[in-house]
Amino acid sequence: MITPTSPGRALRRADFVSLIEALDYAAQGETGLNFHGLRGELVEALTYRDLQAAARALAARLLATGLRPGDRVGLIAETDGDFARAFFACQYAGLVPAPLPLPAPLGGRANYIEQMARMLDAADADALLGPQAMAAWVNDIATVRPLRFAGALAELPQASHQVLPEITPDSPCYLQFSSGSTRFPTGVLVTHRALMANALAITRDGLQVQAQDRAFSWLPLYHDMGLVGFLLSPLTAQMSADLMPTGAFVRRPLLWLDLMGRNGATISYSPTFGYELCARRAENASLEAYDLSRWRIAGLGGDMIRTKPLRDFAERFSATGFSPKAYVASYGMAEATLALTMAPLGRGLVAEHLDVDRLERDGVAVCGAPSTRAREFARCGPPLPGHELQVLGEQGEPLPERRTGRVFARGPSLMSGYFQDSAATSRALTADGWLDTGDIGYLSDGEIVLTGRSKDLIILNGRNIWPQDLEWTAEAEIAGLRSGDVAAFSVPADGEETVVVLVQSRSSDAEARYRLALEITDLLRQRHGVEAQVTLVGGHALPQTSSGKLSRSRAKANYLAGLAETELA
Repeated sequence: MITPTSPGRALRRADFVSLIEALDYAAQGETGLNFHGLRGELVEALTYRDLQAAARALAARLLATGLRPGDRVGLIAETDGDFARAFFACQYAGLVPAPLPLPAPLGGRANYIEQMARMLDAADADALLGPQAMAAWVNDIATVRPLRFAGALAELPQASHQVLPEITPDSPCYLQFSSGSTRFPTGVLVTHRALMANALAITRDGLQVQAQDRAFSWLPLYHDMGLVGFLLSPLTAQMSADLMPTGAFVRRPLLWLDLMGRNGATISYSPTFGYELCARRAENASLEAYDLSRWRIAGLGGDMIRTKPLRDFAERFSATGFSPKAYVASYGMAEATLALTMAPLGRGLVAEHLDVDRLERDGVAVCGAPSTRAREFARCGPPLPGHELQVLGEQGEPLPERRTGRVFARGPSLMSGYFQDSAATSRALTADGWLDTGDIGYLSDGEIVLTGRSKDLIILNGRNIWPQDLEWTAEAEIAGLRSGDVAAFSVPADGEETVVVLVQSRSSDAEARYRLALEITDLLRQRHGVEAQVTLVGGHALPQTSSGKLSRSRAKANYLAGLAETELA
């Protein structure tokens, strides 16, 4: 039976000095974590009380391996009770867990072992914990990268008595790799102080958590939105959370909504593609058994927000009680622990319909008339209390509202730096504590509106072209293309920039592939005035980050390395 929704005692919203103190308080109630399997079955209901007891016992066993407080421990982040027990055992032992991704479905064993070795090197880790089912993989990783201990929790040595260290607000809590950093890993060292500052802003101010709230997530626990948003933050507010593996969502997206209704969940987040996938799967499905009437916060984060798929989802699921006013657009990143902004609750998604030509040419956000080339951009809310945002121009000058520039952030939940990487830290942080987020956007009535990533920006003949504009146009208007099937970027050619568009094609028919490439080329020429070199790749060829987002940088690297399959002459 799942853990109850009500905490059964006075609700406290993250007003603790450390994650340990938060768990010690949550352990006095009846709430906890509920882990579901690939078919939606309940695998384990782990109360916070049982989690606390198990974590304290395991902390002593971790220290019995010879690990010392401050050492890093890699944790392969399976969505199960053992990951939670291992993560909190590290907390009590004063160790620093570094959540690591699971193998990609099509990634291959050798590539995964190499990736894990790189990430363990970057974390300067001394141990690796993984699921028992991955024992052979863990052993292979330990062969490539020697460790003090490598294995499952059950293989830890027994311990008699270990004095657990004192945990202070400035003690390191965990090491978070950002989703795009697994190839060249750079970790963010998060302290208890930073985590609790963010959890406080999320639960008290952003989500305004109530005693009747319950969280649900299919997001991976090695990503900041899954880890902080749906494992750590719920705990700091004594909220029960239902978790299911990301793989279960990918296979059966509607299982997410089914379990939310059955368990009475009120808070859940997803990138746009999650809502889009559910709406597509529901086209020919009966929705009579679904109940989304209690879903008060349908969060949006982790990627650029696309408005049409969200309108489609709201329309498709209106009969289940879902309200479009539940949408809450958010903005954040691992360098800020998680959240920087959240849109006001209860208003739904607010988008600005902008003239793309003015945006590309002048960097000015003006509303587009029906006759202009326009696109919608979502408002992601004002900064959370205690946090600040500013938009700066090319010379570092503050820009007025509705002028696009680089987004900088400051606040109590920001990192102090990247782990053992002073060069990367100096590039990201200013002397007075402002973080260069790497994002481009503008302020509108005090709310942030994001238009893209600076590293992805295509500059062509003086125009700033956002690659997602090209990608979304092709995916929306070309039959057979799905979200994530297109990657756009620029490459140097004869002293100029050439726009390259990689497109996943599932057809092996040469004539069909040629027609597809030609159709996309014509569409982008007519709609965006761009002469693109369209290249077709295999059905699963475009690389993704560990959180499931398209990795344009890796797609570009693969293209330049000659890995594209077929090129339109």
